[in-house]
Amino acid sequence: MLMRTDPFREIDRLADQVFGTAARPAVMHLDAYRDGDYFYAAFDLPGVDPDSIDCTVERNVLTVRAERRRPVGDRVELVAAERPMGTFTRRLFLGDTLDTDKLEAGYDNGVLTLRIPVAERAKPRRVAILTNGNGRKEINS
Repeated sequence: MLMRTDPFREIDRLADQVFGTAARPAVMHLDAYRDGDYFYAAFDLPGVDPDSIDCTVERNVLTVRAERRRPVGDRVELVAAERPMGTFTRRLFLGDTLDTDKLEAGYDNGVLTLRIPVAERAKPRRVAILTNGNGRKEINS
């Protein structure tokens, strides 16, 4: 797999998030946190039709895409247009410690919330220490 390095990529990404572009409006805001055995990601998507939301996972990349449309019709007269419209996309690179096969999503009050369980291999576990009876620890190789 080919990977290339662009030293200005992060600056461009931040500028696009803050100001948006004609093809892609400003980014959807996100809160991400872990609570016990689950990882949560909450995306602000006010005014977005739930049917326009698309959430996909490919390998360890989570992509959320949503669209907000302006009202249209013969009687609609646009007086002010300050809210960003169009298609919003956000990608998260998830660690291997999450079980994306069991991802759950819900949309309530303009917030898309994803709940991803932490994989069993990533949970804290107790490691048994073997001894040979005289207080020395044994390491089997």
